[in-house]
Amino acid sequence: MRIAICDDSQKEQKRMVNALRELYPTAEPECFSTGKELLRAAKEAPAFGVVFLDVYLTEENGMDIAKELMECSPETYVVFVTVSREHAVDAFSLSAVHYLVKPVDKEGLAEVFRRLETLRVKERTMITVSVGHESYAIYLDEICYVQSVSHAKEIYLTDGRKVRVWMSLDELELKLNHHFLKINRGTIVNMEQIYRIGSDSCVLQDGTNLEFARRERTRIRAIYNDYLFESLSRGKGYAGG
Repeated sequence: MRIAICDDSQKEQKRMVNALRELYPTAEPECFSTGKELLRAAKEAPAFGVVFLDVYLTEENGMDIAKELMECSPETYVVFVTVSREHAVDAFSLSAVHYLVKPVDKEGLAEVFRRLETLRVKERTMITVSVGHESYAIYLDEICYVQSVSHAKEIYLTDGRKVRVWMSLDELELKLNHHFLKINRGTIVNMEQIYRIGSDSCVLQDGTNLEFARRERTRIRAIYNDYLFESLSRGKGYAGG
């Protein structure tokens, strides 16, 4: 998840970055000193997940910046940061997630991410696959991983079952969502099922060890780290290391 901090004080930027990294060591927030810089970056993909926006910028009004931000990036959540509660009512009229009073600390940021979690409604997504002349409905969160075996694809489920389908891995991958990551030419893993990740492989909750494609190891770990941070932000926790 992309995180932005917009504050014209370098000291406050650093304080917030440090507090964020106390909560989530892999966090890489983007810092901006003006609303103009923030709005320019907000138009780039992917959108910011959350923006911590100072109400009192040197030559700009944080409330006005927030209105523009919500127009160009409606999926972004805004948290106002300021030295007083004077604009709290205005902040919530703009549907701000929270209103933090400086100095911002780890506890205040933890509350922000708790609130973000309540705003996200988790939908259980189901896919349909054909097995012979029959069709099977499978919930995505029940899939551990998918692996190519000869010309078939085997879908390994969390309850120990295995479903064999005759379709290309690319075709099957299109049915999956962002929780799934292709780690080598013949394997797609559900990142929610990863217990531990190493330099060249990962271990799933059921103990299965899956190796990464040698040339893709750095990219795979980077994608997983981003996913892990987003999961931690939603308060899901993490068992591995």
